[in-house]
Amino acid sequence: MASLLPKGVGSTGFQKALAGFRAAIGNQWVLDSEEDRASYIDPYAMGDGLDHDCSAIVAPASVEEVQAIVRVANEIKVALWPVGRGKNLGYGAASPAEKGDVILDLSRMNRVLEVNDKQAYCLLEPGVGYFDLFRHLKENNHPLWMSVPGNSWGSVIGNALDRGIGYTPYGDHCEQICGMEVVLPDGSVVRTGMGAMQGSAGWQAYKYGYGPGWDQMFMQSNLGVVTKAGVWLQPEPEMTAKIELALPNFDDAAWAIDILCDLRRRDVIQHNIVFGSPVRAASTMSQRADWYDGPGALPDSVSETMMKKLGLGWWNAKISLFGHEGTVTAQVDLIRKLFEPKLGRPLEFELWKKGDPEEKSAQGVPTTMGLQCVNWYGGRGGHLSFAPVLPQDGTLAFNYAKKIKAYYEEIGQDYYASFTIGRRHINNVSLILYNRDEPEMVARADKLYRHLLAEAASQGFAEYRGHISYMDAVAETYSFGGGALRRLNDKVKAALDPNNIIAPGRNGIGTRR
Repeated sequence: MASLLPKGVGSTGFQKALAGFRAAIGNQWVLDSEEDRASYIDPYAMGDGLDHDCSAIVAPASVEEVQAIVRVANEIKVALWPVGRGKNLGYGAASPAEKGDVILDLSRMNRVLEVNDKQAYCLLEPGVGYFDLFRHLKENNHPLWMSVPGNSWGSVIGNALDRGIGYTPYGDHCEQICGMEVVLPDGSVVRTGMGAMQGSAGWQAYKYGYGPGWDQMFMQSNLGVVTKAGVWLQPEPEMTAKIELALPNFDDAAWAIDILCDLRRRDVIQHNIVFGSPVRAASTMSQRADWYDGPGALPDSVSETMMKKLGLGWWNAKISLFGHEGTVTAQVDLIRKLFEPKLGRPLEFELWKKGDPEEKSAQGVPTTMGLQCVNWYGGRGGHLSFAPVLPQDGTLAFNYAKKIKAYYEEIGQDYYASFTIGRRHINNVSLILYNRDEPEMVARADKLYRHLLAEAASQGFAEYRGHISYMDAVAETYSFGGGALRRLNDKVKAALDPNNIIAPGRNGIGTRR
């Protein structure tokens, strides 16, 4: 892999930047060898990944070192691509959207700075991963639970900044952020919310401070580098109950989604509900070849065989309930009343009370089991997600799913889908699995993603999160006023970051064409 220069920077300027970075953070934390750069390539890249190769990696250990790096980058006009732990798998991992950017790897900034049991929050650096925080809470006997995403390998702060989700009452991760410390593109530091007061006693207690609330400005953006953030945690409940629903028929989606959405809106169910297809479950415990080795998409008859053997339905949903015993018991009774007549069988909930073994509870436990899905087709597997936002309407969501399933089958792709039900919306997650070693399959994945993007936009549904290869394409679908939102984003970017050194092109902001 040949050496690479940052965009718009010559060899002399780049060497000057590397020297400045080394002076700021030490030689060993500035990496520019081919081997180092190769280790940051997206492991799921659709191809060799060199279209998103970096020119170097810098790994600071403190906010002061981040400031120094940003100042050097401004002087030479070298673009930086910040990552918390670089595990944003399925969205590009650590690779930059723009080829040649220097990766700003924050994984050495991995301290749990504070955990407050009474107020139920923690203060973290961006290199703290889900396993790190889980272990810290357990080893120090904090009576607090955390929310985790399906793949828990990444950064707690990084996932929240990208609006990732989990499956407990605190599962809207961006909503749990309260107070950030941010290095701005000029190298200065700002603290948001109540942290703007020197010596603030309420930084993690109230999000908004005085005047505009700026936390959202640093989510899914490239307007600064977050070096600390407060995260609200869930006080350990008195009781939980959990159950896995298996709905036998494909068209059960319409009525079941309406029931689940109503329960979610009313906060009977307090978490994001995932409602997934057979391949979603089967791909974490088996491979396609275990079931079918024929051409084209997986036939429905094979899906039904999987369902029988693995105890699955056409749609499968995990529901958890949290709170005081009387509340949880009443909620269990309500869900039984709503679902048992339609399913024709009793529902069996697993109950947990304080003092019971923790594995029976519905707390969030970090796991990477979900990543097994990339092995579905064999070879060097990868996955790509398209998840447009739909209104909460069961019939609308089911009709959309039917259309998408038909297109998967038309082009020969196995249908992997789930609905994630939030407070007022549904994400229809269409996961695209592929084998990186089969060029035809990679081309099919790209074709499918672009079709899904266009189809969703034609119905007024927009993607909320983007892979590095499609960030501009997703941004273009936000078309009201001839792209007024994108122009606004670019104006703010130009004002705060005139040299465009923080992640140019991230989510279509400040793209250099």
